[in-house]
Amino acid sequence: MGNRHPAPPPPPSPLLRTPWRETSWGGENKQELLQYVKNFQPQNEEIQAIRVLLHGPVGAGKSSFINSVNNVLQGKMTNEALASSTTSDQSFTKKYQTYKIKKESKDNFYPFVFNDIMGLEEKTGVRTDDIKLALEGHVKDGYKFNPISSLSDDEPGYNSSPSISDRVHVLVCIYDANAPQMKSSVLQKMKEVREAASELGIPQLAILTHIDSACGETQKNLRNVYKSKHLKKKMGDFSSSLGIPMNCILPMKNYSHETQLNLDVDTLILSALKLMIDFGDDYADKLCHSKTL
Repeated sequence: MGNRHPAPPPPPSPLLRTPWRETSWGGENKQELLQYVKNFQPQNEEIQAIRVLLHGPVGAGKSSFINSVNNVLQGKMTNEALASSTTSDQSFTKKYQTYKIKKESKDNFYPFVFNDIMGLEEKTGVRTDDIKLALEGHVKDGYKFNPISSLSDDEPGYNSSPSISDRVHVLVCIYDANAPQMKSSVLQKMKEVREAASELGIPQLAILTHIDSACGETQKNLRNVYKSKHLKKKMGDFSSSLGIPMNCILPMKNYSHETQLNLDVDTLILSALKLMIDFGDDYADKLCHSKTL
């Protein structure tokens, strides 16, 4: 009899036994979230809409996120923000554009809007000075970003007296969970944007997209998202590199190749949307009060 080697121990599971963040799944929870968003109105009547500014590297999924929110709220597949399916290092979004989402009744819109800006490429991306101007409401809708020079106050794209509704009420950084190491130049730009928003007191969230392609277990079952060791590490690394607390980072799967809505995808999208509008609403209300003091 030869020496038999003991069988190697099984590889450690890619999943934690219990999720590290509580989430309610299922149709009832989705309906509750959907109803909350549908009934939402800003606390202060002065505010026409909560403005959410999305920023992040090229191809992270900013336009796809807007489309995905639109899909969930319309209850069907749509193509509102015209995401580019070819992710080159050139940004698809060139203009400062406001996206409104229609309510069931034709002439009505939800009281929150999304602004999507050019990706943060090194040489051809949006300039951080322009993002700072956008945060304060100085960039008019439709302004075409110029990677070479920032918007100046004598140009037609400059809004010299922004209302509280023109200002950004919540800043959302979108990043691809599948992306390789972040370029230091892009990270630097993202940090500058964060600092500018922090100085203005603007609340900030981050969304980690493409979680299904970043983790096989989550691809098999989206409900594994908070059990995935890989995604938890990704979120932790992202949190420490950018300084965004873990409870402000939300993993997400955008709609990309599907032709039908999916309950679990909707749940993650609506949970993120609820946080955005709540954070933004509190900040907008604060702005209104500080104006009257």
